[in-house]
Amino acid sequence: MGKIEFNKRANVIEQSVYKYKLQDIEEANLYRELFPYSEIPKIAFNHRHVPMNVPEDIWITDTTFRDGQQSRVPYTTKQMVHIYDKLHEMDNEAGIIRQTEFFLYSKTDRNAALKCIERGYKFPEVTAWIRASKEDFQLVKEAGIKETGILVSCSDYHIFKKLKLKRSEAMHKYLEVVNAALENGIVPRCHFEDITRADFYGFVVPFATELMKLSKESGIQVKIRACDTMGLGVGIPGIALPRSVPGIIYGLKHYADVPSENLNRRKNRKYTP
Repeated sequence: MGKIEFNKRANVIEQSVYKYKLQDIEEANLYRELFPYSEIPKIAFNHRHVPMNVPEDIWITDTTFRDGQQSRVPYTTKQMVHIYDKLHEMDNEAGIIRQTEFFLYSKTDRNAALKCIERGYKFPEVTAWIRASKEDFQLVKEAGIKETGILVSCSDYHIFKKLKLKRSEAMHKYLEVVNAALENGIVPRCHFEDITRADFYGFVVPFATELMKLSKESGIQVKIRACDTMGLGVGIPGIALPRSVPGIIYGLKHYADVPSENLNRRKNRKYTP
């Protein structure tokens, strides 16, 4: 029996949940029964319904200058600044369009980010997006940006097949960059890439738990973005993980103690309408 304790978020006494540990397996779990090569992806049901928990505050984080220019001719610096001005006008200081994010790899992107910062707008806040590498993080420091997205691929497709790492090695690599951000007072926004094909209890929850520990120790908010990279997430009730969007959000909050304000979701527009 777990420990009995008061849940401040739910305002009820609860039995503490099981704490999941990293499962550092030798062979990738590719969920081949759900994602066969020869047929369309399958949807599995477990008929479980997670409770509704609507957050107090809901907002938009814009990806026009990152995702938005990957399927077209890249924007010029002038175009990006113009679009940024329009986003600011639409938001009208409401904070609904709260943030936007920029690549920093090219001179054009860096110049655009710096020119947008010079506008002095509160909303949308200019943030960065990098891969989980020390070299990329140096770009964030040089730009003086206060928050950055960090690519932390979490499916075994990415960890084993793309990065050629084990789960423990991937987690260590990701945490190094997160720690570097925290040491420099920069808010890390961890993009859990390909989460709808990931081992939720074997990697996602243990990794998120470690991030929340770092957040508590540092006093700096560590954010998590649940990225449906392949457009495989299903929003209807009763769907089993890893494809259940309600299950992913509930699981991160319930099993990894991620507050609502630390969470957001991205659905890949290149694969879904």
